[in-house]
Amino acid sequence: MELVEEEEALISELKRQLEDEDLTPEQKLSLLNHGLDKALNSVAVQTNSSALTRVKSQLYHSGVLSHCVLAFSLPPSRLRGSWSAAATLAYLTSSCCVGVEPGSRSEAFQKLFLPSVVVGLLSLASRLMSRAECASLFRKVMDSVGWLLSAHPQLTTQVLSSVHYEQIQMCDDAAVSLRCIQLWIQTGTASRDFFSGLSEDSVLLLLNEAVGQLAFNSFSAVGGASVRLMLLMASQLGLRLQPLLLSFKGLDSLLSKDWKGRGFDQDVDKLIALVQSGADIRTPSEASRERVRAACLIQAAWRSYRTRRRVKSLSRAVSALQRRYRARRRQQQQQKEAQQWEEELRYQVCLRRQRARREFHQKQRRLLQLLPPEQVQTYLQECERRAAVVIQSFWRGFRERRRYSSTLRIPLRESQRQQQAARRLQRAVRRFLEKRRSARAPPLSPLWIGQEGLTDSRRAELKQQVEEYITVHRSSRVSPEECASLHQEVQLLLQAELQRGAQQRREEQRVEALLAHTHTQLGLLRDAPPLSAVTATDAEAFQSPSGSVTARARDAHNAALQASRLPWWRTLGEPAEASGHAHLEAGLEAELGGLYVGGTAAEPLKL
Repeated sequence: MELVEEEEALISELKRQLEDEDLTPEQKLSLLNHGLDKALNSVAVQTNSSALTRVKSQLYHSGVLSHCVLAFSLPPSRLRGSWSAAATLAYLTSSCCVGVEPGSRSEAFQKLFLPSVVVGLLSLASRLMSRAECASLFRKVMDSVGWLLSAHPQLTTQVLSSVHYEQIQMCDDAAVSLRCIQLWIQTGTASRDFFSGLSEDSVLLLLNEAVGQLAFNSFSAVGGASVRLMLLMASQLGLRLQPLLLSFKGLDSLLSKDWKGRGFDQDVDKLIALVQSGADIRTPSEASRERVRAACLIQAAWRSYRTRRRVKSLSRAVSALQRRYRARRRQQQQQKEAQQWEEELRYQVCLRRQRARREFHQKQRRLLQLLPPEQVQTYLQECERRAAVVIQSFWRGFRERRRYSSTLRIPLRESQRQQQAARRLQRAVRRFLEKRRSARAPPLSPLWIGQEGLTDSRRAELKQQVEEYITVHRSSRVSPEECASLHQEVQLLLQAELQRGAQQRREEQRVEALLAHTHTQLGLLRDAPPLSAVTATDAEAFQSPSGSVTARARDAHNAALQASRLPWWRTLGEPAEASGHAHLEAGLEAELGGLYVGGTAAEPLKL
């Protein structure tokens, strides 16, 4: 009882590990081989055969064998480097399929599971066949197929009709052909009633394979194995084989001509005698059947030859396909690069247009800065009027051309010629109207800074209009006395502010003069020679005030030039006096921080 529980726990743990989705194909093959080997070895030491049957049944019912079939049926790209593990798994799976008691799932086991195992084994064998280093593994997988066929003879039809087995049969390698013939010899030798339990179609397919090897293969080992297979079939089938041999007309002459003197003449003589003995009891219906089978043999030979030729020419087809695919991919890559280049060019064009538009607007703002405030609105209205005239002219021209082309039904060339003439006339008319309009329009006043504002007459006129408006729209809430007192109070505040501003300006002018004098003296001190080389002229330069006045005038002129070059929005909210004062203080601070007199460092001056 403890052994049974241990076996169930072992199989359950194996199933749980196989359900892990992170396993690679190599890990899964290793896990299956280790798990199956451990499960089979755990019951191998027991003398009771029912324990082995029980373990195999548990492996089938738990789904572990289904994982095995899926594992060695993986594509070659995922089995690369794991061929030995796959062959070992195939051997273990075929061993587990022999002696299984499926119970209530017997029908699914016979009709679904076993055929899938056969297909997986033959698929693995067909892949190992094309690899020279996997010859021993190929033999191991074919032995697994034979072991499975000896226990389940009903799978013979499935094997003979498999596409993978046909690929193995079409191989030109003599070792592969010999292995196929030995598969049936070993299976028939292991089970004495194997061939007798086969259907007539299956027996005929085996005979076709053996006779085909005799007809198209020249190796002695392959020919001897084919002859032994036919004799083994004759010993198990008895009289059932003789009518089937009659379908292969000329088999006795083929044997006597091509396979005598190869070392197995006794077997060849027995097979010739068997064929000739069956020819004596042949009936007309059998003769017609023989012709049909001969035709089938010819067709099979032709199809196998055509398939081999197609497989050989497959490499050229694959090369052509790859060449076309690379050309198509190269063309798509070029189209993609061209599209990216076009998009980049379009983006650069848009970027340059935006930059040009921004520079144009900045230029307009600079021009507007030069205009007096009272002429800005007039200038903007004139620009809007000109833009509206251009838009309307384009629209009217487009509308007239469309109306002209829709109303007249004339040939295309004549219509294009007339449209071109109409455009030319419209262009000439527009130029004439523009010249006449510009001649009639009053000349614009010159645009420059410093233009005089309101004249005395205009100021008197505006003052009269304001007084008339105040007289007509008198406020009912405020009395005239309150307005007069409020006006007088405002006048006093303005007068006080003006006096305070005049005093402040005088103070600022005094500070600026002092800073200019200090700045000039600092410049002279910096450029002065050492005390040992000073002259009387250098000393007079520090006593005369003309140098400081000249330097102050030069600095004021430079500051005015810099202020005139600034954009208009940089000068908003920044009075010229404050900015000039701050500039002079900053310059003085910088110069006082590192003063050298006569080539030696001096302490900062304190005013």
